[in-house]
Amino acid sequence: MEAPPHTFHHRVRFRECDPMGIAYHVHYLDWFEYARTEALRDLGVPYKEIADSGITLPVTHLEIDYKESARYDDMIRIETRARLSASTVRIACHYRVLRDEDDRLLATGRVDLCFLDPERNRPVRAPESVTALVPVES
Repeated sequence: MEAPPHTFHHRVRFRECDPMGIAYHVHYLDWFEYARTEALRDLGVPYKEIADSGITLPVTHLEIDYKESARYDDMIRIETRARLSASTVRIACHYRVLRDEDDRLLATGRVDLCFLDPERNRPVRAPESVTALVPVES
C-alpha cells in the first residue's frame, strides 16, 4: 500500500492575489516549492543536507493544470508525492492543490528536478540518503 501524500497547508495572502482577489498563477510555483521542501524534510532528507553534499537540484520540467481559482484568504493544502526516476538522477514531485473548506481541486502539477554536480555540470545519482527514503517511479 502506498503511503499518503505529504500535506502542506497555506493561507492565500493578499499580496499573492490580483485586484479581483484571485491568486496570481505564478504563486503556485512558490507553493509547490514550499510543499516539496517540507515533504522532503519530513521524509528525513532536508534540502540543506543535499546542498551540503555538493549537489544542486535544478528544475528540468514543470507543468501546472489550473482547475479553479484560489482566492484571497482561502486555506489551501498542497499534497505532494515525490518519486525518483529509475536511474535515480531525477526526482519528480506530483502536486494536488485543494481548498480546505470544500475539498475542491484547484490545480495539479508536476516538477522534475535533476541531481547535479555543479562543478562538472553533469547529472549524478541521488545520494543514498534520498534513495533510501524516496520511492522509485513505477
